[in-house]
Amino acid sequence: MTSDTHPPRAGRREWTALCVLMLPLLLVSMDVSVLYFAVPQISADLEPTGTQQLWIFDIYGFVLAGLLMTMGALGDRIGRRRLLLAGAAAFGAASLLAAYAHSAETLIVARAVLGIGGATLMPSTMALVRTMFTDPGQRAKAIGLWSGVMTGGIALGSVMSGLLVEHFWWGSVFLVNLPAMVLLLVLGPVLLPESRNPAPGRFDLLSVPLSMAAVLPVVYGLKELPSEGWNVRYVVSITVGLLFAALFVHRQRTATSPMIPPALFRGHGFSPALALNTLSAFGMMGSAYFTTQYLQSVLGRSALEAALWSLLPSVLIGAAAPAAAQLVRRGVERAWVVTAGFVVAACGYGLLALAGTDSLWLVLAACGVMAAGIVVVMSLLTDLALSSAPVDRAGAASSLLETGTEFGGALGMAALGSVGTAVYRHGMPDSAPAPAQETLGGALAVAAELPGRAGDVLAAAAREAFTDGMRGAAIAGALLLLVAAAVAVAGLRHIRVRPDRENAGQADTLSPSGV
Repeated sequence: MTSDTHPPRAGRREWTALCVLMLPLLLVSMDVSVLYFAVPQISADLEPTGTQQLWIFDIYGFVLAGLLMTMGALGDRIGRRRLLLAGAAAFGAASLLAAYAHSAETLIVARAVLGIGGATLMPSTMALVRTMFTDPGQRAKAIGLWSGVMTGGIALGSVMSGLLVEHFWWGSVFLVNLPAMVLLLVLGPVLLPESRNPAPGRFDLLSVPLSMAAVLPVVYGLKELPSEGWNVRYVVSITVGLLFAALFVHRQRTATSPMIPPALFRGHGFSPALALNTLSAFGMMGSAYFTTQYLQSVLGRSALEAALWSLLPSVLIGAAAPAAAQLVRRGVERAWVVTAGFVVAACGYGLLALAGTDSLWLVLAACGVMAAGIVVVMSLLTDLALSSAPVDRAGAASSLLETGTEFGGALGMAALGSVGTAVYRHGMPDSAPAPAQETLGGALAVAAELPGRAGDVLAAAAREAFTDGMRGAAIAGALLLLVAAAVAVAGLRHIRVRPDRENAGQADTLSPSGV
């Protein structure tokens, strides 16, 4: 039976606190792409080796993904606000170290510490939103804003990087983090409530290396597959990660105080929300692999021009999540809104499947439609998952959602990237040089060295083959999202969010009649 007691509504203080929480979230998501335009200056200044340059790029995302579950569980034990403020201090200090790094090694270390700080900030912000907004309607709106800021930050990071590097030195891309972190450290203790699990038990130290050993090899292997194909090294990496994942799951089921309580998955709505959220991340990142290359290598835009054009689809993101929350608040079943979001995203992929080699506006429209649909899905599923989890486990629930997003994004890039690469290679003539048959970038590099019309012919063939590959991947992505829409109808239509009780947010399972 559902309680008739209405939870307290958030006031001006909570909404102001949400604005403060948006600052670290925006910066953490921006740092995923903030180095895009700084690489030439960093290479000239620090002279990193090829391996060091890869680590400068990748170490942030790997550390972030590997520590999300650890930090979410730690926040439940020591306090989410305390962990958030500690992470903000670490993030600010690492930003300062990165900005003035005098060697590649120092920059790699700074980026690793930024990843540690980011791993504390993301689940903490989501868990605090869960704590501050107990009214279901207000919480859905707040989480919608959270999702929009996180998604928009990734696109904004590359643009911010280009503008800063054009006018300042490369370290400025890190210094922009400092004012926001200082503001968070000043206002956080005043505006943000402290919350923790009142009876957390002992922290399971063994689960920390097990979780990292499960996440990092899988994410690494999935991210490398699109560019280098089914290399044995990456297949082994994924296999090793999956083995450790099995050990991690066994540990959580048998430990006295597990890092991720199995009871989370017994909450109505949490498991389907987690699985569908992972699929939505698959759709989002799977398209990004192609559209960024399309803007630069097919249309010939500069990196900064491509980044500026990529901001245009973000306009739809800002309105999508609040509109979805409003529909649910007005009585439309969450299952149907989520399903509609998946269908809209599939339509975005359908538009992408119609693109030619000179279809700027069509590709931008496709990205906007797709992103709007995905943000609707992610915001509503995040709200459902957090509402289904006990308040004292909000950190662990948030970290699982974030980790699922990392997995889904990496899997999307790997799976759809592999489809596109296969179509590209099939479409290239057998007479093309080997590097040209591997990637579009390789083909354009070879074409630039060929004399006369031969280079133009090879470049045109490569651009056409890449566009064919993008269309093939778009069809595969559309089909997957339509399957996800069908799963959403089956898995969510009898679940609704119940108003918060004293210590737990729960979801009701309805009978087919809705009673």
